[in-house]
This record gives sequence, C-alpha cells and structure tokens, in this order.
Amino acid sequence: MVSFNYRFNIEDYPVKPVHEFDINKLDDYLNGKLDSFSQIRAVGQFNAGQSNPTFIIQSKEGKRYVLRKKPPGDLLPSAHAVDREYRVQKALYDTDVPVAKMYILCEDDTIIGTSFYVMEYLEGRVFEDITLPGMLPEERSAIYDSMNSALAALHNVNPEEVGLDTFGRPGSYFTRQLKRWSKQWELSKQHDIPEMPILIEWLSENIPSSDETTIVHGDYRLGNLIYSAREPKVIAVLDWELSTLGHPLADLGYNLMHHEQGPEIEMGLKGLDLESLGIPDKEQFMKKYCERVSREQIDTIFYIVFSLFRNVAILEGVLARGRAGNASSSLAEKKGAMAPSIATLAWQLVKENNLD
Repeated sequence: MVSFNYRFNIEDYPVKPVHEFDINKLDDYLNGKLDSFSQIRAVGQFNAGQSNPTFIIQSKEGKRYVLRKKPPGDLLPSAHAVDREYRVQKALYDTDVPVAKMYILCEDDTIIGTSFYVMEYLEGRVFEDITLPGMLPEERSAIYDSMNSALAALHNVNPEEVGLDTFGRPGSYFTRQLKRWSKQWELSKQHDIPEMPILIEWLSENIPSSDETTIVHGDYRLGNLIYSAREPKVIAVLDWELSTLGHPLADLGYNLMHHEQGPEIEMGLKGLDLESLGIPDKEQFMKKYCERVSREQIDTIFYIVFSLFRNVAILEGVLARGRAGNASSSLAEKKGAMAPSIATLAWQLVKENNLD
C-alpha cells in the first residue's frame, strides 16, 4: 500500500485481545473533557508501529480522536513514555514543527490499565514504503523535501523558548545513548549478534567532538509522518516516544540509514536509481538539511552506524515483546528478524570506510 488514508472504517480494524480495555471506564473519563463528545461509538486499533498501541476513537457525534497508550505487561525501564510524547507535542504545537493537537494526558492506570493520551485526529496519508511506488518523480522529490524541511524545523526550535529546556540532559548525548541502548540490547536480546559488542566498542571510541543540543525526535522517518491528502506536505510528525534533548545529527543519521540498506533489509534504498525515482541521494538530502539549519556539510557515517546499532537494540526489544505477547503490532516477529542483518551492515560500513 502506497499510502494510508485515515478516513477508514473503524470496524475493519478491531482492537487486539491483548490490548483490549474497558470502554465504559474510558467513556466516563472522557465525558466532559473533550469538546463534542458524549459517548464512544466505536474503537479501532492501528496495526502500524511496534511500540505504543495506538487507537482511533469515534464519538456518538461522529468526531474522531486518536488515543495512544503504554502496552501491557512488564516494560523496560524508561520505555514507552507516553507522558513525554504528550509533553513534547504540546510544546511544539505553536512552532513551525507540524504536530497534532494534544487534548488529554491521563496517568491514572485504573482507567484503561496504563497511562495514555488523547490527541487530534488528522486525515491524510502515511507512506510506509519509502520508494513511494506509483508516484511521479516530482511527487517523490517533494515528499522527501517536506520530510527534510520538517526535520530542520524541529532542530531550529530553541528548547528553552518552548519550555523544553528540562526535557533531557544537554550534552554527552551519544555517550548516554550508547550506554542506554547497550543496556536495552542486553536486557531484551533474542539473537546472538557478534557485531554488537564490536559496534559498541567502535562507537564509544569514535564519538564526534561536537557536542550540541536540540530537541530530537529519535525515530524520524517517512512512516512516522502524516502528509496532507491534497499536497506533498507534512502535516504532523508522529511517534515521539524516543524524543529528548540530544544531538540533532542523530536524527539525520537515522533518517539516512535507509540509503545504506539494500533490498535484503526492509525499507532499503541502496542500489536503486534514485535520480530517476526523484528521491534525493544521501549527500543531496544532507546538504539540503545543512542549508536549512545553517551548518557546514558533514560526514554522516558515524551517525548512520550509530542509528543502525540503535535500531538493532530497538528491534530486539520489539521481538522480545512480540514473543511475550504484548507487542503493539502483529509484525513483531518479521521486524525483529532483521536485527542480525542490520548489525552486519553497520559493521560493514565501518570497514568499507576504513574506520575500524
């Protein structure tokens, strides 16, 4: 599917048994807290995403809302922080960063079993296939350019000016992230991946000297963006679970890692004729981003390798939750199976660039 139109039949997207909750309790809680809401008519669940379960709620009046909650079960420390997602999107709403409007944050586990928040429902398109099949080259170019523009807009926000100066610790981002994801991998690993200890050592010895701080998204990719149904423009950035104060080039590296992934790994662009497709290559995307944030051009290899390493740790967690029966998506096993190949690719990049 090229795109996902949010105008769909809720009944076709039933709530998974593991994520069911008491609709009556939610009904009572929301009544009086939302405009044009008196009762829930229907609830559906999005199958996309591997972390926090996301639902669509339709009121008796016909208005739709999106609810995002923590998954059930035992969770890794600091994971699934829906309160942080709510806080950062609420703070960014009046900036140039496109985000949905936040309505309610509920941290009372007795309502639906876990913390959750309710936000604006936006109709638009979500592109899961980064090759954008069926589109004209100029359409692909515009879609990627809007993705680039929204990322730059995020990194141009002054955290202090939007009340996010305490959203994370400034400085030493890669050192702290390397420690965090090394620990997460050890806690949730499902595969024996010999490249991981080597990558951890290499990354720790090659952290860039530049130590700048912006708001970072943490999972900035095409599939986490809603585009207008009428034009190739981002209208909302989704899935802010990993957002914090950090190094902006971590987001750029994560966005560019698909350029290094081949067809053997899902969402890979390597080997494709990007020029004929209208998709910017790695250097073009980097240069446009740097222009928008007023910085010198950079070597992206460290940031891409770091992103691949972190993605392995994330996918191992996805697989662990899937095998425990509480993953938010039914695709957990398929997603998790990619982890060893991604680790191999990360180390190959180090060797190919004579960095080992």
